[in-house]
Amino acid sequence: MSERWFVAGGAGFIGSHLVDRLVDWGPGTVYDNLSVGRRERVADHVERGTVTLKVADLLDLKQLEQAMAEHEIVFHLAANPEARWGLENPRLDLEQGTIVTHNVLEAMRRTGARRLVFASSGTVYGDTAEPCGEEDLGHLPISLYGASKLASEALISAYVECFGLQAWIFRFGNVAGPRGTHGAALDFLYRLKTNPVDLEVLGDGRQAKPYVWVADVVDAILFALEHAPGPLSVLNIAPPDVTAVSRIAELCVAASPNPTATIRYRGGERGWPGDVPRSRMLGDRLAALGYRLTRTSDEAVAAAVAALAKEVFEGHAAPPSRAQRERGS
Repeated sequence: MSERWFVAGGAGFIGSHLVDRLVDWGPGTVYDNLSVGRRERVADHVERGTVTLKVADLLDLKQLEQAMAEHEIVFHLAANPEARWGLENPRLDLEQGTIVTHNVLEAMRRTGARRLVFASSGTVYGDTAEPCGEEDLGHLPISLYGASKLASEALISAYVECFGLQAWIFRFGNVAGPRGTHGAALDFLYRLKTNPVDLEVLGDGRQAKPYVWVADVVDAILFALEHAPGPLSVLNIAPPDVTAVSRIAELCVAASPNPTATIRYRGGERGWPGDVPRSRMLGDRLAALGYRLTRTSDEAVAAAVAALAKEVFEGHAAPPSRAQRERGS
């Protein structure tokens, strides 16, 4: 593709992996407030002149509109990266989810960008352990994060219909891989770095969700751009299997400097209010287009823990501060 691309949240976890692939298309722009994203993740591309980095907030519509001018396709991956942070700041997901999505859409309308890729989430399916396909929205979200994603999807659908945009909505499982900024594995590894003897885990360890390898996510997005040509495509990206929290904890302990650390479960079905303890997602629609994930959930988690443990214990990563948690990404 030769379109000039624009990635909101392009210095973050998934965004930076996507940018690594998009530079093969040609030059583009990364727009990120660097609250969780990191400049060094795109620094090489900036130095080579294939990426322009604009450090600004998506809440600033004027700056966003100016930066988006003359771009054809927009990848919107910016959001509060951790669902639990909304419990500390209940306005966080409204601002960094719903409002910034409206700003992205409005900037597209004003600048003439016609194609949008949006990173949604399996949290839109609510609290159900039954496998969910793209049409299964009978259960409403139970987290502020999930609510913001569902509201954003509705805004995208309306802009597609009202203003002639083309959009792809991807509902991710739990994305795993190097450069992670949040999630159970990273949380456990930092806890083990602080306390190498005991690992305290929220819930009873039986919480289980589908984990998808970050490179598979990027591949699936780029594949769907070519093979799902409709005005609005909604696609799950997740494996059919799930991985339990207890398995993630065991892998993190094994990867830590003290593989004999004790795992202590605090008990209860949920890790925190708004957490969906068990979820499954169906990837049939993406499979029907001809795409297959390369890793199962367990394989994705194992590879991610190995990569993240190296980052954490060799000192190449730092946990987000409270200020970062309040701003989102």
